[in-house]
Amino acid sequence: MTQIDNLSSLETNDPCWPVGFRAYTGNGGLRAHGAGDDLSIVASDRPSVSAAMFTRSRFAGPAVVLSRAHAVGGRLRAVTTLAQNANVATGRQGEENAAEVVGRVAALLGVPADAVLIGSTGVIGRPLPMAAIRTHLEATAERGTAAFEARPVDVARAMMTTDTRPKTSARSVGGARIVGVAKGVGMLEPNMATMLAYLFTDAELSHAELDAALRSAVEKTFNCLSVDTDTSTSDTVAALANGAAGPVDLAAFSAALDEVCLDLTQQLASDGEGASKLLRVTVAQAADYAQAKRVAKSVVNSPLVKTAVHGADPNWGRVVMAIGKNTEDTDIEPAKVTVRFGETEVYPAEPAADTLEKLAETMRQDEVDIAIGLGIGAATATVYGCDLTEGYIRVNADYTT
Repeated sequence: MTQIDNLSSLETNDPCWPVGFRAYTGNGGLRAHGAGDDLSIVASDRPSVSAAMFTRSRFAGPAVVLSRAHAVGGRLRAVTTLAQNANVATGRQGEENAAEVVGRVAALLGVPADAVLIGSTGVIGRPLPMAAIRTHLEATAERGTAAFEARPVDVARAMMTTDTRPKTSARSVGGARIVGVAKGVGMLEPNMATMLAYLFTDAELSHAELDAALRSAVEKTFNCLSVDTDTSTSDTVAALANGAAGPVDLAAFSAALDEVCLDLTQQLASDGEGASKLLRVTVAQAADYAQAKRVAKSVVNSPLVKTAVHGADPNWGRVVMAIGKNTEDTDIEPAKVTVRFGETEVYPAEPAADTLEKLAETMRQDEVDIAIGLGIGAATATVYGCDLTEGYIRVNADYTT
């Protein structure tokens, strides 16, 4: 029987690194000085195995292209991230700049360049401020290991763009630990990966075991996340395992990794740009998982559903509309479908008048659950999103100004 030990609430919100990992954060000139750190490095002090997944966008940035090549060997030892600048659509210069940052970080750590993954997030189409980054990394190199004192929450904060809060999660499994950090609140409709999320563990695993566990976790969590249906050019999810804590039960590790990824997914959804509520949509009784996820995504992505959730309006008509958009799913029959808001069924039996206020109260909560039964098969999927508010428009209307 496997055992997963949840860490204390404090440790989950502000965890320490697994054994053998250390981190640095600083201001490399991407944010205005005094506006917070914008450059981070997390590294293992010993060889590690790794697995990674990246955006499938045709406009993938130089950071993704370079990191995809470095990830092939499954031997990444470090992750560096630049915030406020995606370094996307910047041509050959962008490619050279990404490679230079990786080279400088590798030299600072004393590891091969192809052992470093780079993430870059923020505004598209602007070159990196390389003069400031060079100066900063040179100064950091002079400080050596003394500079590496950052905690996971510091790294998560340094990665933020329009995020309102840092996102971390941790679990223990056997004698090992898993710590995750993530960022991303907009331009989120995952396709193979989503936003930036990094997972670090001192468990001893093979590359194949870690890769399988990561892909399984991502499919059920990050790839079930949507804020605004837009797939980023910079999405990256990576996991590093350095084995310092020794072997663990693989099933227990996979379950703990799932928990960390799900926790981060829900933190990302609830912090969606302008969001005031986390929205969970579960579709059950589907023909297969793909159908369940497809229908759930059509609901969580509907602007009309999202605005109804924001206004605490139990308008179940918008939900059935969104289900009905799946026109190729000809096995969906209205007579077999059920819809619930929270614990209350709203379709096919229209709620009584005295039930509507109870439903509105359910939808005023910080977390809103919509459950759909298709009456076809036994497959289930849950997806995660948020409401749509005036704040989303304001954030994105003013983003580059």
